[in-house]
Amino acid sequence: MTSRREGRDKPLRVILPLLIIIIAFLGIVLRLWYLQIFQYKKFLQLSISNRIRLKTIPAMRGMIFDRDGNLLVDNRPSFCAAIVPEDVKNKKATLAFLSRVLKMTPEEIRTRLKKSSYYAPFQPRIIKENCDTVTVARIQAHFAQFPGIEILVRSRRYYKYGALASHVLGYIGEISQRELKRLRNQGYQPGDYIGKYGIEKTFEKYLRGKKGGYQVEVDANGREVKVLRRVEPVPGDNIYLTISLPLQQKLEKLMEGKAGAAVVVDPKTGEILAMVSHPNFNPNLLTTRISPKQWKALITDPQHPLIDRTIQGTYPPGSTFKIVTASAGLQEGVIQGDTLLYCPGYLRFGRRYYHCWKKSGHGWIAVHEAIVQSCDVFFYQVGIKLGINRLAFYAKAFGLGRRTGIALPNERAGLIPDTVWKEKHFHQPWFKGETLSVAIGQGYVLVTPLQMAMLMASVANGGKLMAPLIVKKIVDIHKHVIKVYHPKIRSRLPISEKVLGMVQAGLWGVVNEPHGTARRARLKDINVSGKTGTAQVIRLKRGKLTKEEREKFKDHAWFVAYAPSESPTAAMSVLVEHGGHGGHAAAPIAGAFLRFYFDGPEVY
Repeated sequence: MTSRREGRDKPLRVILPLLIIIIAFLGIVLRLWYLQIFQYKKFLQLSISNRIRLKTIPAMRGMIFDRDGNLLVDNRPSFCAAIVPEDVKNKKATLAFLSRVLKMTPEEIRTRLKKSSYYAPFQPRIIKENCDTVTVARIQAHFAQFPGIEILVRSRRYYKYGALASHVLGYIGEISQRELKRLRNQGYQPGDYIGKYGIEKTFEKYLRGKKGGYQVEVDANGREVKVLRRVEPVPGDNIYLTISLPLQQKLEKLMEGKAGAAVVVDPKTGEILAMVSHPNFNPNLLTTRISPKQWKALITDPQHPLIDRTIQGTYPPGSTFKIVTASAGLQEGVIQGDTLLYCPGYLRFGRRYYHCWKKSGHGWIAVHEAIVQSCDVFFYQVGIKLGINRLAFYAKAFGLGRRTGIALPNERAGLIPDTVWKEKHFHQPWFKGETLSVAIGQGYVLVTPLQMAMLMASVANGGKLMAPLIVKKIVDIHKHVIKVYHPKIRSRLPISEKVLGMVQAGLWGVVNEPHGTARRARLKDINVSGKTGTAQVIRLKRGKLTKEEREKFKDHAWFVAYAPSESPTAAMSVLVEHGGHGGHAAAPIAGAFLRFYFDGPEVY
């Protein structure tokens, strides 16, 4: 009985191991088929990459100069510690070594690697930039011990004067995944730096240059053995701005400690000579990776240093808008040069009283004195006679309520309201009482400091609304001029020479006549023409706000000007946020700048 059972079990003992061997063999065959056939291309590429690699040579970014060839933005060499993850043999030991040498926690290094996970295989991932020579030497001494670590030499953007003209120049930063997805077909790769703001962003295609590269044979540890082929990079083109370095420095100094903006323009050409937004920022801090904490502190700063107030800040223009109201009233014939309107210190319209800044009133007054003394009641009455649509037409003709087209990103248009706008946004008709506020630059009206500088330039040059120019020319590495930007007239003011002359006479009186509101901008030997403005932020009521709140909601101070009055070579606008009266806070800045402009060492 036993022998019979053993006879039946014997084939099973033979067949079972045989089946296991056959299944294992089939598994090996299938795995080999999967690796050699299905994933052939992948492993071929990895094999090639492990022997021959293509390495990129970044192009030197183009430099930026002022109008006279003074260097503003340059490049400096920077040593960067990097890892090629595919070459790392002992990840834990490598991280510990880098953590010790770079003074970074292993978690910080892992975070950097995680953020660069979308890099191509065998592409170095930069862990830390701007390593000092001691750190570089310590890393290089351990290359053999820790394969996969590299020291890269990259150029770092250097803004020679720190925060000077930071909103104009802008800054560069590492390309984001979103930007990379949009621009990959233009040759961008992970880890590249790209213009993020200002001139750096607008003229990225000229400044970036063309990358080079080389094929290199490497050993099993990823170390370079032999260079097989090399293509040199082509440096980017150089940008020459219309900005003047000495004028920019002076205007920056005059705006120091204030929040606001100032713009100076050549009224004949539209070239920007100086352009300041305060508070500003140092773009050198943004040319390398900053921590999330540092970035958050910058973007949540209550002073908003990253906002370019010259083109992104929109403010009520206050009494500077009376230039528009006076021009429109005279051109439309609702007033003449000798038309007298009465100002008792207020105007009753419906059930409401609209007050003049001078409580005792100006009495009977004509347009010239109304401009000189900035009489609110006079312009209330002109606004009523014109109506909102005619007033809006002239405001837009002066370039308000639309972008100037300056070659800087994120410019805002401001706002000039009319009946169509009110109906569209509020589904309400326009009320005549609202026109009174608009006539003196309050209510819904919003403008940028650049728009007001260009407005003043159009008055100064005889009625031509110029396009603002911020770049003069672009020059390649061989000093060949590849592009020149010429002055361009956007439009002409729809007012007669006679009307323009009356407005110009009033603006001269604002600065030079006894009752003018901008006497602090007066120069001894140069005729300056201008207009002050005090733009209300909110209607303050005594007893309702604390001292700190009253300071916070203090009126904005404006002053717009041009000089010399007879043949202007400079037009400008100055805005001081919460500065109070324009004649006290903004006009002295313009006066000091114009004094420097005419007496300074530079020749114009």
